[in-house]
Amino acid sequence: MHNPTIRNWRYLPILLSALLASCAGQSDVTVLKLGHALDTGHTVHKGMVHMAERLDLYSGGKMKIEIYPSGQLGSERQLVELLQIGSLAMTKVSSSPLESFVPEMKVFSLPYVFRDHAHFRKALDSKVGQSLLLAPEKVRLRGLGYYDAGSRSFYTTDKPVTTPADLKGLKIRVQKSQTSVDMIAAMGGAATPISWGELYTALQQGVVDGAENNPPSLFLSRQYEVSRYYSLDEHTFVPDILLMSLHIWNSLSEQEQVWLQQAVKDSVVFQGELWQQASDDALAAIEASGVEIIRPDKQPFMDAVVEMKAAYEGTPVGDMLNAINAL
Repeated sequence: MHNPTIRNWRYLPILLSALLASCAGQSDVTVLKLGHALDTGHTVHKGMVHMAERLDLYSGGKMKIEIYPSGQLGSERQLVELLQIGSLAMTKVSSSPLESFVPEMKVFSLPYVFRDHAHFRKALDSKVGQSLLLAPEKVRLRGLGYYDAGSRSFYTTDKPVTTPADLKGLKIRVQKSQTSVDMIAAMGGAATPISWGELYTALQQGVVDGAENNPPSLFLSRQYEVSRYYSLDEHTFVPDILLMSLHIWNSLSEQEQVWLQQAVKDSVVFQGELWQQASDDALAAIEASGVEIIRPDKQPFMDAVVEMKAAYEGTPVGDMLNAINAL
């Protein structure tokens, strides 16, 4: 994601399948096409369905959202690039890979920034959180809202992780985020960026020894079938971000923007209410399947990354860390 422009004709099939998916005008109806890579059982997808329903209600049928889940229109990176050229209206991305576009997003991939879930939500609603939401505008993207993705923890195939020392020699899958790579290195492991769709096979075949994610993602992906241990160290809270093509956002009328933003706000609340129950249910199902759930002492993990976080002192990210810590 280092080059934020689309190149050559490699996405022509996606463009055709998206049918120039911006604001496809049908009489006086504005249709926004939304593509994402999540399973339809995921709370974020359900939040998006709620958003579409609310937008239809607020606009009196003048605006509609068509949702294409499960990677139908391409990978997360491809969808972001389609937004940038205005060929797709909306998508969902994890904030970690976005740091390739917006360096300030590193703050979400740094470990132990948030004291707990309440502190995390407060930070998202703060001036820092809202400024980060608009930061992608410089790369032709507009953040509309944050979806809850809980906390990320380690799961492994053959060896439990109870302290950072247990990560030594283990290959741990991370998202395509340099900050995530640095975090694993600070804790003693070897970070291996692998796409989400390839991870089940990578775990099964021993390409990696483990990964890190939240309970619903571990459960819905069925990766718990090949991961015997889940260590709830809760090292990061990485939100999902609902992104929109800045070109398409600017093409909407002021009234349409108001309707859409209110629908987004409703969907964020709706998804947040679903999230905690989904996380609890997923964890219970994972444990019932035979996975050993470990609740380690978090302090050794926090101690392992002190120097990593200290390196940001005096930088814009460091200033954000201080502002978040002061909340």
